[in-house]
Amino acid sequence: MTEPTDDILTRPLGVPEARAPERPLGRFARLVAPLRRPKVAAGAIAGGLLAASGLVLALGDPQGGEPRVEVAITLREPLARPAPAPVAAVPESPGPVVVNAGGSQQRSAEEIETASGVTVVRPPGSGPSEAVVIRVPPANAPRLAAAPDPRISEQGRHGIMPKLGEGRVRALDVYARAEEPGTGPRIAILVTGLGVGQAATAGATVRLPAAVSLAFLPYGAEAERSAARARDAGHEVFLQLPMEPFDYPDSDPGPQTLLTALKGLENADRLAWSLARFPGYVGVANFMGAKMMADPAFEPVLREIGTRGLGFLDDGTGPKPAPANKGRTPLARAELVLDAVPRTDAIDAALAQAEARARASGFALVSASGAALSVDRIARWARDLDARGIRLVPASVALRGAPEKRVSVAN
Repeated sequence: MTEPTDDILTRPLGVPEARAPERPLGRFARLVAPLRRPKVAAGAIAGGLLAASGLVLALGDPQGGEPRVEVAITLREPLARPAPAPVAAVPESPGPVVVNAGGSQQRSAEEIETASGVTVVRPPGSGPSEAVVIRVPPANAPRLAAAPDPRISEQGRHGIMPKLGEGRVRALDVYARAEEPGTGPRIAILVTGLGVGQAATAGATVRLPAAVSLAFLPYGAEAERSAARARDAGHEVFLQLPMEPFDYPDSDPGPQTLLTALKGLENADRLAWSLARFPGYVGVANFMGAKMMADPAFEPVLREIGTRGLGFLDDGTGPKPAPANKGRTPLARAELVLDAVPRTDAIDAALAQAEARARASGFALVSASGAALSVDRIARWARDLDARGIRLVPASVALRGAPEKRVSVAN
């Protein structure tokens, strides 16, 4: 029996015999170190060493000596998303309201527009994060007659055109905006050049008071839709007729322009094309056309306009013509062009002059382009008209009634 050594006697029970600290070993040595055990068969040790060394030398151990931890992964149910907040109801206000056009808000705006007659204007090419402008008419706002009205419509060569209905029912009366009751000086404003620039058209539609009349060019894919939106917002609308100016073709009104050199039938066909662009207008306004209106070639055009139950309004941008009006078509001319000088101070001065004329004679008809500056100045000027005792009325006021009794607004 082997005598117990001092180390055995002094070592606590269950604690293995202490070994001398080993020198740092390489990866191979660390792998084979656990195999060193006393009293293990030499063949087993040699076989294990050879197998282990062969695998290590051949493949390597990419994770040799690295710490390892095993962690249980528990799958959880995804958190429920909160329900989207409901879209707030659009307030009943005559002014514009700006809302975000994303997701359900966009759909709600379209539903409101369809069901309630509000005007929703979306910038061209706007994405879901863009803003839209919604104009909600007050509850007591007058609604314009639906267009086209079959009583005063017929199929023409280029589409549906207005006609004089039975009992001399006229588009000038059916599609006009009613003049709101009141007393005091009156001013009518016609804003022209709309329907081709969608930003300008949208701005005029939603920013200007509904009593301001809007004139649309016969061009552009959105002309019909834009005119319909304007009518939905309460504006009566005019069709602008492209006609030859004195400096034609340097100044070119565009395709289908009425020209003094054309024969009567050719101008009649061009007129028919323009009249069929969109429904619901009360009359025709010129687009350029100073030379055409001063020429005898204009007389049959003016007569055709009258026989279809429309009026003709000269926007005052050219010299005063003296057209022959044998057909007694309702005819008027703007006294002032508000933005003849397109500066803020000049437009404000012209608006003040319009007020002075209205106070002196009781009524003034003026025109302006649909440029952003002009729309902005008119909108600002119109905010406190009631306090100044001025009433805005639609431009058709200058045309309605028997021709011999109509308001004269010529210079």
